[in-house]
Amino acid sequence: MRRLPHPATADLDLAVILHALGDPVRLEIVRRLRTQTDVTCAPAGMDIPKSTLSNHWRILREAGLTSTTVEGRQRRMRLRTADVDSRFPGLLDALNEGVSTEVSPAQP
Repeated sequence: MRRLPHPATADLDLAVILHALGDPVRLEIVRRLRTQTDVTCAPAGMDIPKSTLSNHWRILREAGLTSTTVEGRQRRMRLRTADVDSRFPGLLDALNEGVSTEVSPAQP
């Protein structure tokens, strides 16, 4: 089992996090992770191509919002709640106060 690289807690940047959360798909992923311990690359109920989801997961990980563990051919993602809350208290709690949106693939 190995972990993919992600920024240290001290290196979390609010502008990068807000940019990552600016996409409705990534925002919904983070909201779902608030209620689940960890998920695989293709969460149930999200009708998004795997290649697109992979890109969203990468952006969330590079922003420091998630950590990814590789177990064989499977990847498991977890929200870095404690790390984000220590740098930006209340940020993740504020995400749940909005209305949840249904996510579908973007139309060209």
